[in-house]
Amino acid sequence: MPHTRSAKKSLRKDEKRRLRNRAVKKGIKTEIKKFLGLVKTGSADELREELKVAAKKLDKAAARRVIHRNLAARKKSQLARMLRQKATASAK
Repeated sequence: MPHTRSAKKSLRKDEKRRLRNRAVKKGIKTEIKKFLGLVKTGSADELREELKVAAKKLDKAAARRVIHRNLAARKKSQLARMLRQKATASAK
């Protein structure tokens, strides 16, 4: 346990930040799972809309440094690739 006032305050701040970061990460994971569910069943238009929402969440988390910006870019790229594959498959 911390002894100094500053260490106690730091502990309180760390707990709040941890909970906030966990909520943001959970939101990202939820959006990605929604997108992956739509890949199997949804149309390309639905996927585009879901990709927009997921990309926005990823960008916001990266801007706030909850996740690394390269992780956000990689995830967006993976989702866009899935969308492109679905769109070309439905076009054929």
